[in-house]
Amino acid sequence: MRKLFVPAIAAAMMVGSASTASAETILKASDVHPFGYPTVEAVVSLGKKLEAATKGKYKVQMFPAMQLGGEKEALEQVQLGALAMTRVSVGPVGPIVDEVNVFNLPFVFRDEAHMRKVIDGEIGTELLDKITADPKANLIGLCWMDAGTRSVFNKVRPINKPEDLKGLKIRMMGNPLYVDTMNSLGGTGVAMGMPEVYNGIATGVVEGAENNEPSYVSFNLISVAKYYSFTQHLMIPEILVFSKKVWNTLTPDEQKLMKKLGREAQMEERVLWDKKVKEAMEKMKSTPGVEVNYIKDKAPFQAAVKPVWDKYGAKYAKMIERINAVK
Repeated sequence: MRKLFVPAIAAAMMVGSASTASAETILKASDVHPFGYPTVEAVVSLGKKLEAATKGKYKVQMFPAMQLGGEKEALEQVQLGALAMTRVSVGPVGPIVDEVNVFNLPFVFRDEAHMRKVIDGEIGTELLDKITADPKANLIGLCWMDAGTRSVFNKVRPINKPEDLKGLKIRMMGNPLYVDTMNSLGGTGVAMGMPEVYNGIATGVVEGAENNEPSYVSFNLISVAKYYSFTQHLMIPEILVFSKKVWNTLTPDEQKLMKKLGREAQMEERVLWDKKVKEAMEKMKSTPGVEVNYIKDKAPFQAAVKPVWDKYGAKYAKMIERINAVK
């Protein structure tokens, strides 16, 4: 009997017990990126602060590098309560909470400084609250994280004008808006999960993809797609979302603490992000065979995505006005 009870007691201690003051609760977190990546390290830091502030009651266990699947799969696990939190792009959140799709529009921000002012301010808070308030989402919008700008990379040729994308199949995240964006730019958008991208390019299922510089390097896509062109067509902030099911087990003070630590993580990740971009650029420029090209005139690309704005932008007109007004 003792052999049967000891494992049961140990398991209870791992998930927490109201009757044991020293019990701890493991909060599982997920990210598609590896340890060392800014979003991962920001959540790890959040976990350490949470453990210290709660005297060990809560610990965050990070599962990086797609150990628990891609962003879509991790998001579903958070909604079910199997994961406490995950860092995802706005892309997979858009189909769940439509209001955040405004950030998915191509060229919606003037530059990265503009994007940061938007997510740090009233609009950013409002959209996080929209995620939290949505009864079907089962998510808490905890904080925003930087993800730079997304540009096209492929194994065929550099991209300097929209016409250069013709005939190229380019992987996009699984949001129809993104696929339509690539189609409008002249390429063929192909929805594909991040775990399949490397093999997809290597085997010719797609000729390329689009992402920020650190992702291009950290997923080793630099070895299968040597042309990186700064189209900067998307500038999508990322979100750390928390499971509403897990959230409801926290006390009001613990919830307040999590929100505070989330805001701190937002600022910490930004510092790490800027450093990571610099390191990625150095790697790209020093890797033999990799060609980095800066597009001098973005106007043709901005004009090309007008159909996307016509199709998706109308219902966000008031929010877009507010975004444009942020200086």
